[in-house]
Amino acid sequence: MSEPTPPYIAVQVPMMPRDTNRHGTIFGGVLLSYIDLAGAITAQRELQLRGGNPKASFVTVAINRVEFKKPVLVGDVVRFETSVVRVGRTSMTVHIEVYAERGADTIHVTSAEGVFVGVDLSTPERKPVELFPKA
Repeated sequence: MSEPTPPYIAVQVPMMPRDTNRHGTIFGGVLLSYIDLAGAITAQRELQLRGGNPKASFVTVAINRVEFKKPVLVGDVVRFETSVVRVGRTSMTVHIEVYAERGADTIHVTSAEGVFVGVDLSTPERKPVELFPKA
């Protein structure tokens, strides 16, 4: 794959009081959880759109280059935009940009990159499988 896929809104969620840390802002772990979810959704979607291996289910190998740029507040609607930036034999790398909609403003709050590996969940070993096997 030579170019990233077009941005895709994988997840959009309002931030709630239960998501806050002791500073009153949204806990970074909450955002990381949604980053992980958005990346996995995007990898699975790309696999299906391209007619890939139906046995492949994605697991997270790494979340890299996380940068928390601005705080997220209770009431913000947070949007996780993703694009696939690399497709390997058994893995996909997904870039995630996170935006908070706060009133009329949209604020770029976080960015990250995730690596997701396709595994066959029907076997006890759950070994990596080729995403796009040759016919």
